[in-house]
Amino acid sequence: MKYDFDKYMERRGTDCEKWDGLKDDFGRDDLLAMWVADMDFPAAPEILEAIHKKVDEGALGYPIMPDSLRAAICAWEKEHYGWEFAPEAISWAPGVVAGLSFAVMGLTKPGDHIIIQTPVYKPFYRTVREAGRIIAENPLIYENGRYTMDFEGLEKLVTPTCRTLILCSPHNPVARVWSREELEKLADIAVRKNMIIISDEIHQDLVFSDAKHICIGSLPGMEKRTVTFIAPSKTFNIAGMKASVAIIPDELLRGIYISVIERFHLNSINILGIAAMEAAYGKGGEWHKELMKYLEANRDYTEAFIKERMPKAHMDHPEGTYIFWIDFRGYGFDDKSLTDFLVNEAKVALDPGSWFGEAGDGFARINIGTTRAQLKEGLERIADALDKRENKG
Repeated sequence: MKYDFDKYMERRGTDCEKWDGLKDDFGRDDLLAMWVADMDFPAAPEILEAIHKKVDEGALGYPIMPDSLRAAICAWEKEHYGWEFAPEAISWAPGVVAGLSFAVMGLTKPGDHIIIQTPVYKPFYRTVREAGRIIAENPLIYENGRYTMDFEGLEKLVTPTCRTLILCSPHNPVARVWSREELEKLADIAVRKNMIIISDEIHQDLVFSDAKHICIGSLPGMEKRTVTFIAPSKTFNIAGMKASVAIIPDELLRGIYISVIERFHLNSINILGIAAMEAAYGKGGEWHKELMKYLEANRDYTEAFIKERMPKAHMDHPEGTYIFWIDFRGYGFDDKSLTDFLVNEAKVALDPGSWFGEAGDGFARINIGTTRAQLKEGLERIADALDKRENKG
């Protein structure tokens, strides 16, 4: 491989939330950090080179959004997902969560209900509530160790003041990559019920070889009712660049969205973020392919380890992302006791399941976006601590 993903990178002492924020979030800083969707790999050399080049130019003044960046985004989406749209469909956000908030503010009214499919990424809840909207939960169905959408329940939720869904695709934290059939069912409901889909597709590039990501905005009839957010941040580990993309093919929806970001004077992204994004989408293809081979091997290792060493735990087969959802209820844990066990006995930091809603009680989210050696150490810490508890019992 051209790129070395086994090389350890020390991130403590770099003002890194994942490592330097442990004490604030978990009460101690001697933990192995396996939380936060942030990989322990340096950004692709091609991205770092582009940032250095921009810095070496010396001037970091007001940027314009280059046509070459729009072209790189269009080419990436066409090559990887077969989704074609005009460059004019592209707008911006300083982050996907910020973009979701702008879309909610522009496309709904205070007091409206907004549908989320739980358990789901924690900021979805805040995005709705902080905008003065009301959460309408459409819980995922969990059967035989697998999550699916509850389409019947969704149809019942939709009313004139509850017709907006924030979709997580691929889904965080359950690591599902929705199939074409599932998304077509969702699209059919959206068309029939006159729904708007605000789609968080930040993990679209992190899909394993046994699944395929479909952009919901690419499906027939959906171009006029979708606002899709993507970013190179998770894929290329550059979240600190604060550079994300809104893809809005419909002129009316796009105009509404742009009116909100202009109101907050956020209709651009930072100058280094522009350089990083263009390098990622324009030159990062080979790095991305090698990353996915490495992450898939980490996925397979994690699955096998849990089945062998943590037989009472369950992890649904992850189809995408590098943040996986583990059910520890077989060991008798609830959310509070599980977090205490992981932090104080196993000495690892995983995202508590409660952060993703009530359905996360007894679950935890693990980040496998790290070196194989560090992944192995973290899993062994958990398994060894479980063995000690079982032997005591």
